[in-house]
Amino acid sequence: MGSEIIGLTDWLKTPPGAYLLDWERAHFDQAVGDVFGYHALQLGLQELDTLQANRMPHKWLALESLPVTPTTADATAAKAVSSRRAALLTDAGALPFPEASLDLVVLPHTLELSRDPHATLREVSRVLVPEGRVVISGLNPASLWGLRQRRGHLYQRWGYDSFFLPKTGEFIGYWRLRDWLRLLDFEVESGRFGCYRPALTSQSWLDRFEWMDAAGERWWPIFGAVYFLAAVKRVRGVRLLEPAWKTRKAPAAAPAVVANKEPATRSRPSA
Repeated sequence: MGSEIIGLTDWLKTPPGAYLLDWERAHFDQAVGDVFGYHALQLGLQELDTLQANRMPHKWLALESLPVTPTTADATAAKAVSSRRAALLTDAGALPFPEASLDLVVLPHTLELSRDPHATLREVSRVLVPEGRVVISGLNPASLWGLRQRRGHLYQRWGYDSFFLPKTGEFIGYWRLRDWLRLLDFEVESGRFGCYRPALTSQSWLDRFEWMDAAGERWWPIFGAVYFLAAVKRVRGVRLLEPAWKTRKAPAAAPAVVANKEPATRSRPSA
């Protein structure tokens, strides 16, 4: 993702990119703040710290490494070292974690920039513990932003460059992603959409359409520019152990039959 990361990084510095990051930052903080465990991983998008509100003792940032030239690799490594957290350079389809070792994995726009999103999801399922959680954000193709991006692809055939979003990456629809998660035995706990303002590049025009955020959430909620969902990994046949303080009450003992010590007197038959 060498050129893809650079393109996305530049776009996130624009007014619509900052608008998107602000919305996602608030919702990631809300989604991961109460997720308990020991090990959490953010895969991709080092510009956004999605785990800052989480209280797990061990948190990692993993960036996807590619077989690129040494110069590009050095630049990518330098960005990772200078970021707010120590980063791992790895392949999203082969994470350097044992099976069932992570309690939380966060994927901010990771799947749509991945070379193989199916392999990435399978790897996330492998490293998550039973009842572990994954939180995903992605750009919604069924939105005003997605419509303008498709128009950019159409104009590109005619020699015009009118893309609104970075040209790299591929949109993954919300309902399509839910189907992928269900095939991997994930259960979606929550999902929502956001960022309803039109695809505008000017901050002043974005501010003028601020009212569309409240109106869109109420009247056309599934057409937000970005979607956000949280899912839990279900494993059949696995039962979580209850804490020690949740002791079950012992069943009441059955009443014991007490034999009469004195022999019963036989009644004589009447004449």
